[in-house]
Amino acid sequence: RHHIEAIFPVIQEALQQADVELADIEVIAVTYGPGLVGSLLVGIAAAKALAFAAQKPLVGVNHIEGHIYANFLTGREIHPPLVCLTVSGGHTDLLVIPRLGEYEILGRTRDDAAGEAFDKVARVLGLPYPGGPQIEKLAQGGDREAIAFPRGLLDGESLDFSFSGLKTAALNYLNEARQKEQEVPLADFAASFQWAIIDVLTEKLMAAAEVHRVDKVILSGGVAANRTFREHVAAEAASRGLELLYPPVHLCTDNAAMIGSAGYFRYLAGQRSDYSLNAAANLRLGD
Repeated sequence: RHHIEAIFPVIQEALQQADVELADIEVIAVTYGPGLVGSLLVGIAAAKALAFAAQKPLVGVNHIEGHIYANFLTGREIHPPLVCLTVSGGHTDLLVIPRLGEYEILGRTRDDAAGEAFDKVARVLGLPYPGGPQIEKLAQGGDREAIAFPRGLLDGESLDFSFSGLKTAALNYLNEARQKEQEVPLADFAASFQWAIIDVLTEKLMAAAEVHRVDKVILSGGVAANRTFREHVAAEAASRGLELLYPPVHLCTDNAAMIGSAGYFRYLAGQRSDYSLNAAANLRLGD
């Protein structure tokens, strides 16, 4: 209900801030999945109404593709082929992009996404949502080697991810400490938990870059805002002679600009959506 109440005031505010009229807009892009179906339907209905009223082309955008295209808002030229790691609350996808708009999935999470693991552990610690930034803040000054948390699927050649074992180990650590009435070293706990996730993400990304012999890697998604993660990937990329790109922090989390960016490139490629466009709550990249 709140989405319905807010959608058009938000659109009007965006036009005002950009100092443009609807007539100045060349194309209307809208997320059609993945996500909560109610929210998707509100956005799609509003986009269709605007496109019809203004007689503008409509382009449906995959939300995950939007995260990738946030990188194109920095003004830097990005030329495939490249390997991309998209990490958010609901998704952990590792893919190679041979050409713009084409994706080959190399690995996905088999259970919890990285951001989801951050959120669930943060909730048990009584930290607000989203959990990633809260754990990152708590980890400052902590010893990342203090607690030996497991690294899922790090051995072997698989580029898939698994964070449920890490999440369970972290929750068990907290429960056992509380049952024994022991004080939890929160900074060390947060630093060790965060590092276990960062370690796996970085190792898989570097392995994918080596296998596919690319010279560029990019990060996207909310977890890409994590400073420790960015710095570690930057160091590993530099040691291998890889170019690393990632969006500004404010464009890592969900935003409309990234959807506009992805929609713009789809529009340039001649892609259009008709008014039968519908929500696809479980849409996956490449579908």
